[in-house]
Amino acid sequence: MRWFETPDFNFIKAHKIGYVISGILLVAALIGIFTKGLQYGIDFKGGKEFVLEFDEPIEVVELRSALSEPLGSTPVVKRFGSPQDVLIRTDNPGEISEVQNTILEVVNQQYGQNKATVIKTDIVGARFAEDLKRGAMNAIIFALVVIFIYILIRFKNWTFSAGAVAALFHDVLIVVGVFTIFGEIAPFSMQIDQAIIAAFLTIVGYSLNDTVVVFDRIRENSLLYKTMDYDKMVNKSLNDTLSRTVITSVTTLFVVTVLFIFGGEVLKGFSFALMLGVIIGTYSSLFVASSMVVELKRRKENA
Repeated sequence: MRWFETPDFNFIKAHKIGYVISGILLVAALIGIFTKGLQYGIDFKGGKEFVLEFDEPIEVVELRSALSEPLGSTPVVKRFGSPQDVLIRTDNPGEISEVQNTILEVVNQQYGQNKATVIKTDIVGARFAEDLKRGAMNAIIFALVVIFIYILIRFKNWTFSAGAVAALFHDVLIVVGVFTIFGEIAPFSMQIDQAIIAAFLTIVGYSLNDTVVVFDRIRENSLLYKTMDYDKMVNKSLNDTLSRTVITSVTTLFVVTVLFIFGGEVLKGFSFALMLGVIIGTYSSLFVASSMVVELKRRKENA
């Protein structure tokens, strides 16, 4: 950690390299999204829902694994109230009675004497799924708009708002691209569902926190070093906050990595999104947001 005691890295000089890296990642993400399409979970594309009551509690991970092959895809399986009740949600296209019979056959083979009774069935319609999809998209857009206004009010400079929102959009789009491109080959579910949308919003919050810390230091240094060249002053601000940025990122990454390894199958997609978000969010705070502020200020002065 001696590198971070008195750091003197030239982040602004390396911003063109950052633009190239970001450009490649963004283009790859957009190509994946437009060619393969987003891999939506059952929440966003509709499906069938069953609630089973067992005589004795069972392991939901075990049941999910047993149902994956007969149903043709990995279903959502989780506790529903009491330890004996289990919610099963699947996108199997068959008739609801056929799907129910398939589930009961697997349950009877897997658990034998632990009898299961279907106490509720439901269909998650396409219209409801579309409403959820629209609501999730509106939540992300609303968050970005509010963040733009918040940064504008706090720093009284639209270049800071534009830099922050560009970095956040950059972070979320790259994570969505990774989930789209690698969704079919990953050893765990990378479908976009409500949990992943929650992860996206968490990434926005984490990345924004990092960016605001840097922007605060830029504002302080702009008052302390009024005669210093703006590029050098921004670079000094990045170096001043580097220790805090790295320590926060490493400790957060450690926690979400533990969650990814030990959190179970249901949380793997969520925690993996957070892992990507922490890494990309830290990178964007250092190489995207501040570089955008410098670039926009330069263009505003030359206009």
